[in-house]
Amino acid sequence: MKKRMIAFAGLLLVSSVWMKAEEDETAKDKENTFSMSAQIRPRAEYRNGALFPRSEGADAAGFINNRARLSMNYERQNLSIGLSAQHVGVWGQDPQIDKNGRFILNEAWAQLDFGYGIFAKLGRQSLIYDDERILGGLDWNVAGRYHDALKLGYENKQNKLHLILAFNQNDEKTIGGTYYNPGAQPYKNMQTLWYQHVCDKAFKASFMFMNLGMEAGDPETQKSDTKYMQLLGTNLYYTPGDWSFGGTFYYEFGKNKANRDISAYLWALNAAYKIDSRWSVGIGSDYLSGASNTDGSGKYKAFDPLYGTHHKFYGAMDYFYASDFINGLNPGLWDNQIKAAFKASPKVNLSLAYHYFSITSDIEWEGRGKLDRGLGSEVDLQVDWQIMKDVKLSAGYSTMFGTSTMEIVKGGSKDSWQDWGWLSININPRIFMARW
Repeated sequence: MKKRMIAFAGLLLVSSVWMKAEEDETAKDKENTFSMSAQIRPRAEYRNGALFPRSEGADAAGFINNRARLSMNYERQNLSIGLSAQHVGVWGQDPQIDKNGRFILNEAWAQLDFGYGIFAKLGRQSLIYDDERILGGLDWNVAGRYHDALKLGYENKQNKLHLILAFNQNDEKTIGGTYYNPGAQPYKNMQTLWYQHVCDKAFKASFMFMNLGMEAGDPETQKSDTKYMQLLGTNLYYTPGDWSFGGTFYYEFGKNKANRDISAYLWALNAAYKIDSRWSVGIGSDYLSGASNTDGSGKYKAFDPLYGTHHKFYGAMDYFYASDFINGLNPGLWDNQIKAAFKASPKVNLSLAYHYFSITSDIEWEGRGKLDRGLGSEVDLQVDWQIMKDVKLSAGYSTMFGTSTMEIVKGGSKDSWQDWGWLSININPRIFMARW
């Protein structure tokens, strides 16, 4: 009798454990999470030579731009949805009584998880990969950067594999082919394969292949003529102890919109050392190949960093790749940097960076012959103060000391003082969250 009682008690225990697990699983299946966050980010800027050098006697400019963003996320088992709407512009740009306000969806995507680490994410989304040299969110820009794409992926603890597919059109068409006027997205179609492997806590490597279709057809006849450029490259990261090392290598080939063969490359190397809990220093070198103005019949050798966060790399004043060269030139860039960061308190961080810029191709100019490759130096200072957990105040000041070569490839006057200052507050709280 005692044995039967023990057996019966054991059966009840197993049954209750099984029923509890089933209830937990059912509860998990039914759990929904909805969250909402808001961002208000005004930034005041004083421009006296930002983006392009100012000419002799040109007056400085000043304005305040603003981002007002509302983001919503919904999650349940195997499904997540992201929606984000924003209004961006300059203070004073919109009338006091505005009947045609600008409020757009900057993000609208859904992600389906199929188990075993396999997922699909489709819709308007940011594409942020590696250090953001080629594909980045461009958060510094008041509007950010977004793509209309389908992302198919597989991920586990050590491996990530993503396939990104995009095909763009200006409107719904009935007939007339697939001509695309690149006024919205800069490319007509894109296929990107990205793989990352994490070897251990100190080392990881990623590889990217991109096939990019650019519209080179006739806008008058609407006849399409797509040219395809390919990009192949790798990112390597090694962080032993207080050191960190990074290496980036990309090669571009195929055709450009002018139907010229492309052979261009980028390499970047950087190292940083954390001296103690407050101080860190670093050095870096970024090299982007350029096109000479005397080799028009040969291969096009100017590297295009495409859709990255260029403000993060080539100087805070955004002279290069965030704004164009002039005089039909694309002479490449060699950017050598020295950086230092200081944590003044748990809430205050200071950083200082020095850049020396050069072009990477030979440019010949009438009356001057072959130009010297040096472009000049830039100094960037930034202060960040975390006022509270969701409010950060940031300020920066930069100055550029250009050369006569800078005058030719970017304009302006090397004898004019070039500087830029800004002050921004980023208020980004999560304002609502619910589970059921």
